[in-house]
Amino acid sequence: MKITRRTFVKGGVTTFTLGFMAPALLSDMARAQAASDKNLVILNLDGGIDGLSVVIPYQDPFYFSRRPSISLLPQTVLQIGTDTSGRALSLHPRLTGLKKIYDQGHLAVTQRVGYANSSRSHFVGGDIEATADVTNQVRFGWVGRYLDSLEAPIDPLYAWNTTSSTPRTLLAPIYDAPAIPSIAGYNYRTNNDGAEGTLEKAAATKISSHIPVNQPHVALVQQSMASALATVDRVQSVGTYKPSLTYPGNGLGSALQMVAGAIVKNVGTKIFFVRLGGFDTHAAQQTRTGYFFNLMATLDDGLSAFYNDLTNQGLASNTLIMSFSEFGRRISESSSAGTDHGAGNNVLVLGGSVKGGIYGTAADLNPYPGNPTLESSGNDITYQTDFRSIYATVAENWLQADARALLGGNTFPKLAFV
Repeated sequence: MKITRRTFVKGGVTTFTLGFMAPALLSDMARAQAASDKNLVILNLDGGIDGLSVVIPYQDPFYFSRRPSISLLPQTVLQIGTDTSGRALSLHPRLTGLKKIYDQGHLAVTQRVGYANSSRSHFVGGDIEATADVTNQVRFGWVGRYLDSLEAPIDPLYAWNTTSSTPRTLLAPIYDAPAIPSIAGYNYRTNNDGAEGTLEKAAATKISSHIPVNQPHVALVQQSMASALATVDRVQSVGTYKPSLTYPGNGLGSALQMVAGAIVKNVGTKIFFVRLGGFDTHAAQQTRTGYFFNLMATLDDGLSAFYNDLTNQGLASNTLIMSFSEFGRRISESSSAGTDHGAGNNVLVLGGSVKGGIYGTAADLNPYPGNPTLESSGNDITYQTDFRSIYATVAENWLQADARALLGGNTFPKLAFV
């Protein structure tokens, strides 16, 4: 059997030992030059976020009549203007940090994003969003395909997944994106402490520097060791990052501080994956106070800290943050004061180079027969912008990639936010 990097070492990204239990990605032979100086942060709002509680049509009477207990009062919301159809829109009142970024012209809000015949399934919808394939027949993620399109050898840290398992978005035929949810958990592991541990690591580094070209199996091991040790040092350097402000003390804040550190320390990572869960709000959504309000606080505080930190570091213009969720939620609230699985949603994109504003138009929430902005007998928002148009815009205008090739040979209209 032909020995390859993938067949020799497999597994998640955790630690490296002298037993050669290196993760698959760490056996790349060399770091490649970055294809771009631009960074992409993909933020998965897991569970199907209720877009109508994030971007609110606060002058639509049907928003209030269909959501009597979870609608937000007009005097409490953060107005952001009107779309091209004249509908007035606002942000959730807890998104004060994002409102400031919007006012600075660097937050783009795209309305009614989705695809025909929304699956309304967490699993299928998530896979469709991750693979950019509405038939759900493609195994690998759209970002994973981008990573494999880069010229080899690819830096083993080119992509950084801040969750514990590989998201399908990053899944690729060749490139294995590392899962590094914490700096402390990604280190050279030894039973020796202090000077002995340092000497052991130095010895391993010296051993791995010898690459016997006439012994391919041994060479593969040595190359794996060398790459692993070098990668560990780079990841550990991120732990020394001192941000210019204080991040929230929660999971999202920690992940985004780690991402900022990797960007500022220039460890070679250009693609980051971050997740914030908890958006499957079937009951007790508590948009005004309580559960959903707290989710908005987590989202706003984390993104605001990250954006402002990178602004202070002079790197906000090189970084794009794009949110996505597997589907939107129904217009009318449920009997348990929540919202069920729906269709069209909004997408937030922010960054120092983003041309902010409102893209697309909001739905008319009046459930009259034939309303072109609604579907499912007026219960759901129908899509106006195919979600792959967002991907095409990011791929071509930000990553300088061939969007048509990444999106299965299909062409989708690009937006002007970047």
